[in-house]
Amino acid sequence: QVQLKESAGGLVQAGGSLRLSCVASGRTFSNYAMGWFRALPGKEREFVARISRSGGDTFYADSTKGRFTISRDDGKNTVYLQMNSLKPEDTAVYYCAATQRWGLGANQYDYWGQGTQVTVSS
Repeated sequence: QVQLKESAGGLVQAGGSLRLSCVASGRTFSNYAMGWFRALPGKEREFVARISRSGGDTFYADSTKGRFTISRDDGKNTVYLQMNSLKPEDTAVYYCAATQRWGLGANQYDYWGQGTQVTVSS
């Protein structure tokens, strides 16, 4: 089992920045690719970003490319999501997730955090 815990989100004005972190415990962190997803109430989880086990490969949704950066620190068992130039449409609950599989979809991830609210005001 892998336990994931996201940092607190927050309220930020449009154009601002916010960094989320997610700490993993339970199994060897470096054995897992990590992803960030987000969801609005009643909606399916939407892919945001993914980082490979080595950290050498990253993938982003078109809506976040160029504004968001995913990174990891295996020494701290932590994955980060730096969010810049935030827009009101980025408002959602953000989740981190872990997988040993290759896909980008939410159904490819086996372990999930509880989520953290990010609200971007206009």
